[in-house]
Amino acid sequence: MAALTNVLEAINLPENTMKLGEAKDNAGNDMLKMMQYVFPIVTQIQMEVIKKYGFSEGREGIVRFAQLIRTMEKDDAEVAHLHAQVRAHFLPPVAISTEDAS
Repeated sequence: MAALTNVLEAINLPENTMKLGEAKDNAGNDMLKMMQYVFPIVTQIQMEVIKKYGFSEGREGIVRFAQLIRTMEKDDAEVAHLHAQVRAHFLPPVAISTEDAS
């Protein structure tokens, strides 16, 4: 989907890369801080891009876009891959322990 490609391009613009880098540094690997500092920046970038594709500005547009992407990624591996790349900007890597916790 072109919108996801454009979101990734916008995220990778130097000014956005700098803002996201600072926010990620402040958040560290703390999921709550990632959602406080990084997620709003990624969401703002997405909103700027998706309004060019006819989505309304603000919360309603981003929710509709997210719903559409989740529906499309079930049937389209490329959409799923692009969406995963966007999510990787605001979700910290998760270490999953395979050892028995007992």
